[in-house]
Parts: sequence; structure tokens; C-alpha cells
Amino acid sequence: MAKKKRTRADVEKEEKASQKENDVHLPTTISSDEPLKKIKKWINKERVLVFSSRGVSYRARHLMKDLRTLMPHSKAESKMDKKDQLFVVNEICEMKNCNKCIFFEAKKRKDLYMWIANAPRGPSVKFLVENVHTMLELKMTGNCLKGSRPLLSFDKTFDSEPHWTLMKELFTQIFSTPNYHPKSQPFYDNVYTFSIHDNRIWFRNYQILEEDGSLAEIGPRFVLNPIRMFSGSFGGPTLYQNPTFVSPNEYRRSLKQKVAMKYIDKLHSKQARKDRYLPDSYKMDPTDEVFVTIRPEDAKGADKNTFYRVT
Repeated sequence: MAKKKRTRADVEKEEKASQKENDVHLPTTISSDEPLKKIKKWINKERVLVFSSRGVSYRARHLMKDLRTLMPHSKAESKMDKKDQLFVVNEICEMKNCNKCIFFEAKKRKDLYMWIANAPRGPSVKFLVENVHTMLELKMTGNCLKGSRPLLSFDKTFDSEPHWTLMKELFTQIFSTPNYHPKSQPFYDNVYTFSIHDNRIWFRNYQILEEDGSLAEIGPRFVLNPIRMFSGSFGGPTLYQNPTFVSPNEYRRSLKQKVAMKYIDKLHSKQARKDRYLPDSYKMDPTDEVFVTIRPEDAKGADKNTFYRVT
């Protein structure tokens, strides 16, 4: 009886079986006492949308790029048209799968406003951005690795009043890089400081040089002047309103009024001097001038007609 021919599948099975016999099996445990670290999942999936409206200045645009560089969990979006309402930002955040937003709003190509919001339910805070200095402008000596996780340092004043505490929580959720983020680095080498002075929030970014706590500033720098806090995202009932805030339009108007008042005061002083001035210091007798004669060479104006001779 003829032998059955082996098929290709039978040959591959025999080759795999021979390879398994020749494989070297390593022990399941390692010689080190430390166990292997388990790969943890990215649980805190905070995503921040950073974009602006049309008409922002070059300084504001560079500041926006610096914030995107500092935050690996941020996303970019094209500029929003000024005709659109602010509640449209919530729809853009939903499309980009972001639950936090930093929106720069420009007005009159001079004033820069920053919105920090928790989309889509709120709360949100509107700030006036002052004293902006970008990374390239400062040229500081500090430097940090891109994507590294920052330490957040807050002033003690943030725990004094409720509105400061709410702002602190918003800053913590927005600026802190989530643990095990795919684009982040697993170490800390810079510090974000939020200080309160003159009813404003001062932002600074420092590099940690050594373990003793020595720092070197990186940038950028900016000051946030709070205007109003809303319970919703980009609107809703007002939770807090800054009583000391003066809008840039009113400030510029006051400066023009001061210059105008100087000119008005100058005119008033001239008129008051004319009112105080008396042409005659004492009363004179008009008949004293009867015997006063004028020489022809000293005559002026209408007095010259008295010396004309008719030939």
C-alpha cells in the first residue's frame, strides 16, 4: 500500500514543534528585588483648547503659542470671527473633544482679554491681560524640556476668599499636565507661580536648576486683572465682579481729560489775570493833559493829523 504524501500544513506543524523544543525558556522572575512597574493608564484626560479671535496683536499671538508649548495637553484651533457669539466656543470645544478652554479676545487691536472656562457647564472667568512679555522677547537664561510636568505654586491669598479659591481650582485643572499623558515627560523641571498683588494675578515660569531650590526664569510673563466670574461657560449668572476694575476705555478717557483740564486751567488763569489787571493804578485828573504838548516827531497815529499844514 502506498504511503500518504505529507501536505504543506503538516510540514509547517512539524517545524513549529521542533522550534518549540529548541526554544530557551527564561524564568518568570528577575534577579532584582524590585518588582516590575505596571504600565498605568492615562486616567485624567484633561484637554485644553487654546485659541483666539481675529484681530489679536503679534504679542498676544506669541503668548498663545507659548502657552501651547508649555501645555502638552493643549489643542489648537483657527481664529474665531468677531461676529460669532461667545457661546459658540462651547460647540468648538465639543468638536475638539476638549473640556477646558483658554480663549483670547481682542478689542480695538489694543486690549487683550482672556477667558478661562470649564466647558460646557462652567464656571468661567474673564480677565484683562496686562504687561505681556513672551519667551523670545525676554531672552531668559532658564530652559526646560518640552512636555515636562510643571509644579504649581499658589500664593496664600488664594485661600482667603471664595472667588480666589475658585480661580485656583480652575488654574490647577487647566495648567497642570495630566499624569501619564502621551505627550508628557514623567518628571518635573519647572514651576508655575501664581501670585496676587494689587488685586491682580501675576504669572511666572521658572526652571528648577538644582535640588536646593535655585530657580531661573523661563517666561512668559503676564498679569491677569479679573473682571467678572460667571457660573456658566462664557455666560450665565455673575458669581463675582471686581469692584476696583477700570476698563481700558475709561482709563484712556481719564488721561485725555487730564490733558484737556490743563489747557482749560491755563485759559482760566489768563482770564483771571486780565480781570485782576487795572490800567490805572490811581485816579488821575483828565485836565492835567491839557498843557501837555507833543512834538511832531513824537506824534503817532491820529495825533499826526494835528501837524499837517494846508498850503
